[in-house]
Amino acid sequence: MMPLTLTLLTAAVPAAKRGMAYGIWGAVNGVAVASGPLIGGSLTEHISWHWIFWLNVPLGLALIPLARLRLSESHGTGAPLDFPGTLLASSGLFGIVYGLVRGPADGWTSSFVLTGLFAGSALFAGFVIYSVNAKNPMLPMRLFRSRAFSGINAASLLMFLGMFGSIFLLSQYMQGVLGYSPTEAGLRMLPWTGMPMIVAPIAGILSDRIGGRPVVAAGLFLQAAGLGFMSYVVTTDVSYAAQLPGLILSGIGMALFFAPASNLVMSSVRPQEQGIASGANNALREVGGALGIAVMASIFSSQGGYQTAQTFVDGLKPALVTGAAVVALAGVATLFIPTRRRAAQLAAVASSESDESAGSADSDSVLESAGR
Repeated sequence: MMPLTLTLLTAAVPAAKRGMAYGIWGAVNGVAVASGPLIGGSLTEHISWHWIFWLNVPLGLALIPLARLRLSESHGTGAPLDFPGTLLASSGLFGIVYGLVRGPADGWTSSFVLTGLFAGSALFAGFVIYSVNAKNPMLPMRLFRSRAFSGINAASLLMFLGMFGSIFLLSQYMQGVLGYSPTEAGLRMLPWTGMPMIVAPIAGILSDRIGGRPVVAAGLFLQAAGLGFMSYVVTTDVSYAAQLPGLILSGIGMALFFAPASNLVMSSVRPQEQGIASGANNALREVGGALGIAVMASIFSSQGGYQTAQTFVDGLKPALVTGAAVVALAGVATLFIPTRRRAAQLAAVASSESDESAGSADSDSVLESAGR
């Protein structure tokens, strides 16, 4: 659902207004991110954790007729489903994530962990090799020749790796160490999770005016600063006021990232490839989130644990430092994305070369006909 909503939105909105539209899209996502911990925490605390699944059933049933009646249809290229590529990518990622998740519990030299990591890496490498040579690959590797496409996807992967891993541990820290209930923890995370509701539309408008790269870079460096600040202040009895600057910085950074990043992804490929580009970016974000939880939990387990409040903090600090470093690296990756002016120049050169090739082909055709 997620990649196709972005594809439908891109097709429905003129290019000049897409930044603002992506900003609104990001703000709506922000509402979901902010309300999720609150609603989920309340259900877990007052009813049963099983209801976090049941809640989605009436929502889905209510939205199906709305989607059928209000959304305009969109079609892809018509290429057949890439079964080998899907199998290779899914199996490879499963093996890698399984190895990372089980490593702290089973030991990094465990046969299952080593098999998962090595087999998963081999399968994923096979997916890349296969996709280079396949006729209709699930993910064309040629897209990564574009600095814009490669840069924003690398940034998305690293951003979600650092962010999701940190949120995963911080939510447990607020409940297990500071003693907040699930609902109270959700409320106290709002300066972070709820900030996209306010800042994302502004970020979208800014990306229309000055380009997406500086907005995305600023957001990533602010997110990294927020995580670094949190790693500095967390203790077994830190006050909420001391945590607040880090939560706000992280929230603003996350909000500045969402809308411009989507704009950069969709503008880095041809219109007929936007569905593939959106799907690839969404998949890399999900992979980043899964890897983030696995990697950060592994660091946490190796340096601390759940035994006491102090051991939790001992494990949390290096995990947050790692998250900050990873998100800062994502910010560096965005600096390799061409500026709006440079991207326009590259597009003009490519268009000119295409026109020259077409003109040459036409001339050859005329000469051949004359020869006959």
